[in-house]
Amino acid sequence: MTRHDLEKRRFEQGGIDVTAMGIGLWAMGGDAWGPTEDQNSLDTIDAALDAGITFFDTADVYGSGHSEELLAKAMKGRRDKFIVATKIGWQGFDGDRQTSAYNTVDKLIAGVETNLRRLETDYVDLIQSHISFREPNMEVFVEGFQRLQQAGKVRSYGVSTSDFEYLKAFNADGGCAALQIDYSILNRTPEAEIFPYCLENNIGVIVRGPLAMGILAGKFSRDSRFVEGDFRQRWHDDPDEQQVFFEDLAKVDALRPLAQGRTLAQLALQFTLAHPAVTTVIPGAKTMAQLQDNLGAALLPPLSEDELGQIARITAAGGGRKIWPA
Repeated sequence: MTRHDLEKRRFEQGGIDVTAMGIGLWAMGGDAWGPTEDQNSLDTIDAALDAGITFFDTADVYGSGHSEELLAKAMKGRRDKFIVATKIGWQGFDGDRQTSAYNTVDKLIAGVETNLRRLETDYVDLIQSHISFREPNMEVFVEGFQRLQQAGKVRSYGVSTSDFEYLKAFNADGGCAALQIDYSILNRTPEAEIFPYCLENNIGVIVRGPLAMGILAGKFSRDSRFVEGDFRQRWHDDPDEQQVFFEDLAKVDALRPLAQGRTLAQLALQFTLAHPAVTTVIPGAKTMAQLQDNLGAALLPPLSEDELGQIARITAAGGGRKIWPA
């Protein structure tokens, strides 16, 4: 794949430069988005790196660690070429008590050591709490991450959430380097309070869900069905979620005239890249074709003010809805 000089943006806390277009490796775990083939996943990671992408985001629960293991294979012999972000928190989560298994700093550190073993590396560039709300062990995560940072095993730390109050609590001592958050044309809610806070506090923003779980790729219809093992089956199995899905499809139809020589997915990615708070966008890519389409968005001229204005007539600034699992 052709190498591109992709735009670089910085996580100020830690001084880490990343490509504005990254890649999310959730789907490569093979347990939530339908079946995958490991070799195809490895080829896609190789192609992303060859094309100039440096930022790769994974987690301990993606395929119960399989996504991290695949990234380890891809990095073998060239770890320095990758900026690696991973997450921890949901393994062993107690749903009844709504609390993580990491109730001591030692347990949290041991958990991150497990991430490192699967990744076959002695450090990660960014470790994130995967818990999306404040639970009793939040302070354990922060202290554990800080100790790991002091030991050189993580370069920076952050949190994955759409909860503004939780973000502020997590960043109480000003050490949070990154927020990972769902943001798209269909979900502009972070623009109201969260993005301004991140700009004011030098917190980098990693955008997940820029294609709204595939809806903004423009390939779904009311008749679309999802394979066994794909969590999006609920969009048809649950009547309430089906209604929201249909409403989202109507918005997608309203967006189509704005594409004008680019794919709808590229338009959606350009939209997320346009916000000044955003550091990097991590669409998933299970295939080379998806990766190529994503890259195209990073190479196109930025959206004009007129185009952004037309999008705002479909979903107003700060409006829309959180897309599960936001």
